[in-house]
Order: sequence, then structure tokens, then C-alpha cells
Amino acid sequence: MTRNNLRTDQRGATAIEYGLIAALIALASLIAFQMLGLSLANIFTTINDALN
Repeated sequence: MTRNNLRTDQRGATAIEYGLIAALIALASLIAFQMLGLSLANIFTTINDALN
């Protein structure tokens, strides 16, 4: 790749942006679960109890 093409290539920036979006979604999900008091252990226990 020539020097001029490196300046205009946006693929790396796009990948970083998608990574940041995924990280923000994961962080928001964790905060929401903690604020709502949900835990995976309780959810699976409830499902197991309902199936039994």
C-alpha cells in the first residue's frame, strides 16, 4: 500500500469503532443487570425449579 492509500484507508478505524460499540453495549448490559438485581444463577435456578 502506498503512503497516500494509508491515509485514506478507513478499515482499521471502522474495526476499532465496532469494538468500542460492542464494549459499550456489554458495559450497559452489565450495569442494567446489576441495577435490576438480576443474576444468572437466580435465573437458571428459577428455570430449573419451573421444569421440575
